[in-house]
Amino acid sequence: MYDFCVNGAGMVGAATALGLVRQGYRVALIEPDRPQPYNPQQPPDMRVSAISLGSVELLRSLQAWQHIPAARLRAYDTLSVWEGPTQRTDFTASLLQLDALGYFVENRLVQLACLAAIDTQATAGQLSRFESVPTAISWQTNSAIVTLASGEKLEARWVIGADGARSKVRQLAGIGTTGWQYAQQALGVVVETAQQQPDQTWQEFHPEGPRAFLPMYNNYGSFVWYDTPSTIKQLKAMDNSRLEKTIAQRFASQVGPFTVLGKAAFPLARMHAQQYVKQRAILVGDAAHTINPLAGQGVNIGFKDVAALLNVTASSHLQSGDALAGAAEADQSFVGRLEKQYETPRRVDNLAMMSAMDGLYLLFGNALPPIKWLRGNILKVAQHTDFGKRQILRYAVGM
Repeated sequence: MYDFCVNGAGMVGAATALGLVRQGYRVALIEPDRPQPYNPQQPPDMRVSAISLGSVELLRSLQAWQHIPAARLRAYDTLSVWEGPTQRTDFTASLLQLDALGYFVENRLVQLACLAAIDTQATAGQLSRFESVPTAISWQTNSAIVTLASGEKLEARWVIGADGARSKVRQLAGIGTTGWQYAQQALGVVVETAQQQPDQTWQEFHPEGPRAFLPMYNNYGSFVWYDTPSTIKQLKAMDNSRLEKTIAQRFASQVGPFTVLGKAAFPLARMHAQQYVKQRAILVGDAAHTINPLAGQGVNIGFKDVAALLNVTASSHLQSGDALAGAAEADQSFVGRLEKQYETPRRVDNLAMMSAMDGLYLLFGNALPPIKWLRGNILKVAQHTDFGKRQILRYAVGM
């Protein structure tokens, strides 16, 4: 019997499995698609994340950060937002006496780093990988039996759903969700710029939606264009040459000449699981919540889930053969700690972040003159209010 079965080995799932392995647990890791190995000659992936300093600290504590190729990391020390020349706010690392606010890196490289750390730290027989997907889960009193599409069955004390917004674990545990699709979609466009970009990410606000730029390693970067589904569909259908001209016309000009390498569209949705813990299922990351990516906090609140869960499991001693195997009292104690130290605080924190993102979405995606006047003045006042900017930055970077 496994102590934990983790379904999903993306960034959050792989980090969860790694943390549990480091704590001595026996883990089953289910992931049907192995990530492509790293090749330094490959162009950048489409999926890129802003990794906060809090997330970096977690990955370092798990000894995974060292496995990310340094050449593919891009630190940034400034986040700028504006709507017009006088309606601008700059958040800088120097406000917190830091060298950087975080790093931009391809999702796959974070995933590979966590999997590499598992390979170097797991003892023989401690972790088993299954390249399949669950089709059924039988919830028992003291365990769960997971049936895979391959026909294999495995038993674990707890099943962790780290399997994304369409979580199979969440579905099989009977956990409902609340949420909605936003009126906007987003187009991510990876580019190679003619000149080196500063260590700055920025967003400019338009009534149709924000437009942003994320610097990446070397001269690579990513534009993100938020707009109506029909506009995003038109942009996605353009050939690269026409898309380059359209972006150059509609985005801020400070990036300079660039070449489009690839593009991908994705819908924007808010989703929140009604429970993070039910029966013998535990949800983390996008399986528990998805938010508007406006501030780049999606994976970072997922890593906060991981850190909170690992704090609970670190002192719970649930290894197979331990007292928990037959002690209902110890089992109930763990459930109580899960609810008190993981589910409740993480739901509150994640809901607050969701609401903050929705507030920004409504404030900066509205063309009504009173709202436009309000946000313009907010940006102007914020630019000269270091105390307020420090508080926002501390939360954003995970301090």
